[in-house]
Amino acid sequence: MSYSLDLATVWACILAFAIFAYVVMDGFDLGIGILFPTLEVGDERDQAMNSIAPVWDGNETWLVLGGGGLMAAFPLAYAVILPATYPLVIAMVLGLIFRGVAFEFRWRDPDHRAFWDIAFSLGSIVATLAQGIMLGAVLQGIHIDGRAYAGGTLDWLTPFSMLTGLSLLAGYALLGASWLIGKSHGSLQEHARKWAFRLGVLTLAGMAAVSIATPFLAIDYWQRWFRMPGVLFTAQVPLATLVVSGLFFWSLRKGRERLPFLLTLLLFALGFVGLGISMFPYVVPRALTIWDTAAPAGSQIFMLVGTVFILPLIISYTAWAYYVFRGKAATEGYH
Repeated sequence: MSYSLDLATVWACILAFAIFAYVVMDGFDLGIGILFPTLEVGDERDQAMNSIAPVWDGNETWLVLGGGGLMAAFPLAYAVILPATYPLVIAMVLGLIFRGVAFEFRWRDPDHRAFWDIAFSLGSIVATLAQGIMLGAVLQGIHIDGRAYAGGTLDWLTPFSMLTGLSLLAGYALLGASWLIGKSHGSLQEHARKWAFRLGVLTLAGMAAVSIATPFLAIDYWQRWFRMPGVLFTAQVPLATLVVSGLFFWSLRKGRERLPFLLTLLLFALGFVGLGISMFPYVVPRALTIWDTAAPAGSQIFMLVGTVFILPLIISYTAWAYYVFRGKAATEGYH
């Protein structure tokens, strides 16, 4: 039993890493799509697209790893969460498809570039909202009867889930703006810097609102955050968030180029830590733990052997791609 527990914890850490990697990596190029309508047609939009052209499709590798890993390592959780959020999953997938197609066709079909720009932006917004609302739906709880989802088709649609969706929308847009500060120049960089300040305020307001609302969803959340002596640890998360937020706005005021993006990543990391405090070891809060939903130990070991080789490879080629394309984006068309 202890061996199975260790495996479940290892797989929970692997999936948490994959999900966080997806959020921060695909988050900034989704964020550029969210910001796209605010950019000037022509050089600004072309420069923004070129800043993510070498990496955007590779970023979605982590979504495949996270979703596939959840199905393989925690099949019961997969079987419960997906039926509870099917409309959101479908919306997310369609949004990502529209966005990917629009990304390629806006260069190859210049006569209809305005249409593809709308598709790129709309796909990014829909995919982001779907992800944020899904997070809220899981946090607020899923109605389970035995080992199956027993709720309705629209149980995910609540004020809290909409709050998390809008907060993630602001957060991804902030990632996109701070990414453009370091990857662009001229009017686009100034535009991104102004939006980064506004979106920083919105993102922090969203984080605060979600953080305040979450403990009132269930007594378990309240106890995790405010019961002694645990509060001595959990209190460090909002304190660290305040410090990082101050550094973020300072970096914008000082005209730094790379630092705002790194500090935005740190803000997301702190939000992820807060999410872990609220949820772990539940994968379906207050209903199913990672051990309740884990695949047999033999299956987890079999998958872990492959993951030991695959994960470093993914990290290596991702790091290499970012290193090779570390400079400023060009304004010429992507081919």
